[in-house]
Amino acid sequence: MANIKSQIKRNRQSEKARLRNKAVRSELKTRTKRALAAADEGSADIAEQARLAIQRIDTAASKGVIHKNQAARRKSRLMARINAASK
Repeated sequence: MANIKSQIKRNRQSEKARLRNKAVRSELKTRTKRALAAADEGSADIAEQARLAIQRIDTAASKGVIHKNQAARRKSRLMARINAASK
């Protein structure tokens, strides 16, 4: 356990950030799974689900939860899988 005041505060801040980042990542994975499931089923709202997933990926990148290159890679792979599944 830290004895220094600034380190105790830093630990509190890090824990808050960790929980916030965890929530963002979880939401990102959920949206991605829903988009892929919609593509596999061939449902009518594929475009909407893909849009929501991409929106979450961009949000995570802008907040610094994931790197911008990782966001680009995830979007590319997601769209490739959606296009392959919807053929």
